Amino acid sequence: MKILIIQTAFLGDAILTLPLIQKLYSKYPESKISVIAIPASKEIFNVSQYVHNTIVYDKKGNDKSLKSFIRILLKIRKEKFDKIYSPHRSFRSSLIVASSGCKETFGFNTSSMGFVYKYLVEYKKDIHEVARNLFLGGFDISGNNWKIFPDIKISEEISKKIDDKIKNNFKNEIITIAIGSVWATKKYPIDYFSEIAKYFISIGYEVALIGGKEDANESESLCNSLGGSIVSFVGKLSLIESIALIGASKLLICNDSAPTHLGMATSSSISLSLLTEQAIPKHLGSVKSTPVVTLYCSTVKEFGFYPYADNSLILSYDKLDCKPCGIHGRTKCPLGHFNCGYKLTPQFVIDMINTHILNKKLN
Repeated sequence: MKILIIQTAFLGDAILTLPLIQKLYSKYPESKISVIAIPASKEIFNVSQYVHNTIVYDKKGNDKSLKSFIRILLKIRKEKFDKIYSPHRSFRSSLIVASSGCKETFGFNTSSMGFVYKYLVEYKKDIHEVARNLFLGGFDISGNNWKIFPDIKISEEISKKIDDKIKNNFKNEIITIAIGSVWATKKYPIDYFSEIAKYFISIGYEVALIGGKEDANESESLCNSLGGSIVSFVGKLSLIESIALIGASKLLICNDSAPTHLGMATSSSISLSLLTEQAIPKHLGSVKSTPVVTLYCSTVKEFGFYPYADNSLILSYDKLDCKPCGIHGRTKCPLGHFNCGYKLTPQFVIDMINTHILNKKLN
């Protein structure tokens, strides 16, 4: 059986598609699963043991022309997929489905051109994105059954590379901070991140910064302001290397962005490929992962994108009539004050981490 998953959204969305792929593989172990993905997320699918083939669709770059899109459509049709699942709900995703020739197609009832799908599944706004995707695949999401963690294997080569970087740069336990986001109103104030990093350095931790090349200037500024005990790996690590570094950290502090979901991939759960359908839920309660602290500025966890390991911490200042101001965030605060970020104070974040993760008593 040949199965296609369409997920051409942001990196975080791609990571949260992995549990669906893993469950489909456990249900159809002889199947070959392909994924359509954008360049930014291809690495995640390329290293997944459950994905047979990654079809890269650079919809905002080399493939944005009509000619390139038609080439993608013809390529998909030539593959003759038996089933197509599209967590992505865009017009282009629906066009891919419509032209695929596939008879068994699954999409959400909020998808553009929903009529092209054979099966439309309710898009449940009040549940986690992982659960929504699993529901699309027809899987049980009751209780904790939906809590399937992204299964990304770290190679020995990458593990050794990160181990060497840690040995060469740090002497104490590491707290990793990811300062970036695609959206400006999702980004916690950089001077607040600086205060948090300064505090943890003062009590004996060292800080590692991760992120994309677009975060380089802010990370350099942060390093310069704090001096020693902080090292920037921003723009220097692959996604999988970043996961390995997070896994070696005491905790991860980040915005409502992709690193939150990378943190869920540090869970040391048994491989789903080794489990029967009935056995999978039994292993969910014993998952261990690096604690993830997600800071919500203009968005809220109720959108369904939040860390879901038991040791996660979700922090947000919600006493604002203007919050949330958009599901994806914005390029700037519409009202000019950015109170959703500034009222989530560094001291509150520090106190919550000390209380709920480090188990330190407050003065």
